[in-house]
Amino acid sequence: MWRKWIGAVLAVGVGTVLSPPAQADSGVPVVEPVVLGELTHDPAAFTEGFEIDGKTLYEGTGLAGGSQLRELDPVTGALRRAVDMPGGYFGEGVTVVGDRIWQLTYEDGVAVEWDKATLRPLRTVPLTPQGWGLCRDGERLIRSDGTSRLRFQEPKDLTETGAVDVTRDGHPVTGLNELECVDGQVWANVWPTDTIVRIDPYSGKVNLVVDAGGLRRRGIPPTAEVLNGIAHVSGDEYLLTGKDWPKTFRVRLG
Repeated sequence: MWRKWIGAVLAVGVGTVLSPPAQADSGVPVVEPVVLGELTHDPAAFTEGFEIDGKTLYEGTGLAGGSQLRELDPVTGALRRAVDMPGGYFGEGVTVVGDRIWQLTYEDGVAVEWDKATLRPLRTVPLTPQGWGLCRDGERLIRSDGTSRLRFQEPKDLTETGAVDVTRDGHPVTGLNELECVDGQVWANVWPTDTIVRIDPYSGKVNLVVDAGGLRRRGIPPTAEVLNGIAHVSGDEYLLTGKDWPKTFRVRLG
């Protein structure tokens, strides 16, 4: 069965220049991130979920038998706490809902609900098909499954309430992975690339493309896997990282 590829204190960096909106071969603007600084990141973390809640950065890591839910310092990247996924599950995307945290699994057919204060697993609920990315959009959750589809789910039990297919200039965008919901828009990492797309979840249309491939020239080894972590800091600032990346980048996105 096919599976996905395995492959210190905030330092102020020299900002890259934000590319002017490029039409390329489509009508959707393409930009590059402006790098504001760097944080440490565990180079053994196979990042699948990335989200800031208050003064904590939550990271879900993957791989069967080695997945964790982690609490990190969002300013330095330092690890505060880590707990193993129950059942040897292959962990995926995470999102905070009140005093609970949902963490998806890849092909295990369940999602895990955690107590945010204790990081103890409370229950599992059925999940089909695969779990990839997850974020909270107001009173609903939005989930990706590796296809071009975004699924809408109830925060209390992940009951599916609808879905939308994502397109760029009328063409399906497959491989939607780790997600971040911000101001009514969905930012999605696109597997297996270093590209992020911003999506209108009502129409499914991509309205911005972020080419983050240039981050690899800032100390990311060629053996590191793809970009797969986006966490909203505030305004137009975000944290970006990848699977097995030794750094997290604080960036500004257009």
